Amino acid sequence: MNSLLRLVGVLLVVGVSLAPSARSEELPTSTPAAEGLSDEKLQEIRPVMNRLIRDKHFAGGLVLIARHGKIVFHEPYGQMHDAKGRPLQRDTIFRLYSMSKAITSAAALMLVDEGKLDLAAPVSKYLPELATLKVLDGERERPPRRPPTITDLFRHTSGITYGAPGGDAVEQLFANLDVLDRQSDLAVMTTKLAQMPLSFDPGDDWKYGASIDVLGRVIEAASRQPLDEFLQQRIFAPLNMVDTGFYVPEEKASRFAANYYSDGQGRLIIRDEPTKSGYLSKPGLFSGGGGLVGTAADYMRFLLMIEAGGQAPGGRILSKESVALMISNQVPERAGWVKFGDEVRTGVGFGLGFSVTVEPHAANPHGRQGEYGWGGAASTHYWVSPRDELIVVTMEQRMPYSPETELLLKPIIYDAIAD
Repeated sequence: MNSLLRLVGVLLVVGVSLAPSARSEELPTSTPAAEGLSDEKLQEIRPVMNRLIRDKHFAGGLVLIARHGKIVFHEPYGQMHDAKGRPLQRDTIFRLYSMSKAITSAAALMLVDEGKLDLAAPVSKYLPELATLKVLDGERERPPRRPPTITDLFRHTSGITYGAPGGDAVEQLFANLDVLDRQSDLAVMTTKLAQMPLSFDPGDDWKYGASIDVLGRVIEAASRQPLDEFLQQRIFAPLNMVDTGFYVPEEKASRFAANYYSDGQGRLIIRDEPTKSGYLSKPGLFSGGGGLVGTAADYMRFLLMIEAGGQAPGGRILSKESVALMISNQVPERAGWVKFGDEVRTGVGFGLGFSVTVEPHAANPHGRQGEYGWGGAASTHYWVSPRDELIVVTMEQRMPYSPETELLLKPIIYDAIAD
C-alpha cells in the first residue's frame, strides 16, 4: 500500500468547476429497518469513527450507506479543519483522487455505447503520438509484442505507470518528466508519455498508473470535447452531481475540507490548507485519474446509477452491457491479480472501472464475492455488494493512504444486514 501512496501522491489537483448556483436534489431515503438493516448495529459506526478521530487517525470523516437504492445512514464526524474548529458536514467537499477513475471510465464507456470508441482498438488509433511506444526489457527498449489497447487502459494492463522518485527506471522517468503537471494539459501529457517506455508488454501484467489519465485524453479525441466539459454535460449534470468537478469555486470554498498528513506518531499535520489550495483554481490538465473533488452524496449518486445497471432517475447513462464490464474482472489470467510492489492481492481483479473481489483475500478479509469498489489517496473509500444491494461511501482527508476505516466498518455494516 505504501507503493500506492507514493504513486498516487504525485497526482496534482486538476479542471471542471463545481456549478455555484445549482441546487442539489435530495437523495431517496429510508430507514435501516425498512431496508432490512439493524439500526442498533449501525450505531456501532459512531464510536469507531469517534475513536479514530481521538487517536488522530483523521480530523473528520463521513459515512454514507444505501440499501435497495435508498439512503439509510448519512453521518459526519469531527472537523473539516481541526485548527479552526469547523465541524465536518454532510455537504463537505473532499479530494477524491483515484475515486475519479471510475467516473472517467464510465464516461469512456458512454462513447463505446455510441460506437465512437472501440475497446479492442490500439490507443494509437485515437492518440497517434503513442504509436511508437517501446517496452523496457532489462536495460534495453524494444517494440511491444502488441500495442496497448483501449481495454488495457481501463484495466491497468497497458504498461503505463505512475512516477515515483526512487522507483524503477520507468517510474523515475515519469517523475522527472512531470507527466501530470497541472499547468499543462492532456495533450502535453501524452506527448511526454510518448518519450517513455512501457513497464511491460501490454496485457502481460497489472500495474497501477496513469492509464485512466490517458483514457481521459482518448475521451477528448473521440468526443472532440475537453474532458471537463464532457463530464459536466454527460455525467455530472444528468446525475445532479452539482458539487463534483476539477476545482472548487470561491462560492463553495467554505465547504472544502483540509487535507492532513499523519506522521505516524499521533500527529496530524496540514498537507493542503483549503484556503490556499491549488484546488481553488482551474487547472490546465484535467486528470481523469485523480483530479476530481466532490461530496459523498454526489459520489453516491454515481454509484446508485452503476448499481441500477446504468439507469438514472432522468434516463439511461450507460448500457447494462457496459456496466457489466465495469463490475466484473477483465484482467487476463496471465496478468495475475491486482498488485502494488511486492504486495499481490490474490483474489482481486479489475473491471473496466472498479476493482472486483473474485474470491476472498487477506487485504479485504470481510469482503464478499462480487464486491466492487476502490478508493483515493486521501483515505477515501467506497464499496458495493451487488448481492446485498448495498453501497457504502466513507470520506476522510488523511495521507498517506490508510484502509483502516474500511477494514473496521465493513464487518459492522455487513453484520447489520438482517434479512
